[in-house]
Amino acid sequence: MYEITTNTEDTTIHLGEKLAMLLSPGDVVTLEGNLGTGKTTFTKGIAAGLGVKRNVSSPTFTIIKEYEGEIPFYHMDVYRLENSEEDIGFDEYFNGEGITVVEWPQYIGSFLPEKYLEVKLTAIGEKSRKITFIPHGSHFKWVIEQLKS
Repeated sequence: MYEITTNTEDTTIHLGEKLAMLLSPGDVVTLEGNLGTGKTTFTKGIAAGLGVKRNVSSPTFTIIKEYEGEIPFYHMDVYRLENSEEDIGFDEYFNGEGITVVEWPQYIGSFLPEKYLEVKLTAIGEKSRKITFIPHGSHFKWVIEQLKS
């Protein structure tokens, strides 16, 4: 586990960019946190780090947004799938050639891969965020070690 505090939106975005440079095709990152804790802000950083040029926004009503960067980037907001067992092709995203970020992963827990990076965001002030990284799998333990340095 690794915990870091960011004090500005720009710092949160920069941390996402740094993480993106450590990710590989097929990696899944889950983001947990209440509304307004910076999940989409952090996602914007990951997208920027992957070379996505389009504006990244939360896919609340579409569930999945696909972006082209150096490698494909998939941004999921599965909040609307609460109390649903609907499989909308998760395996194709989770086992594909892109990076997938999932907001509200607790609503699709049975579909998540065995290996992923869990990220928890907590507001500790107006702009400050505590960001906790929890690896699920040895690859993500390595990612966290690199992120620390």
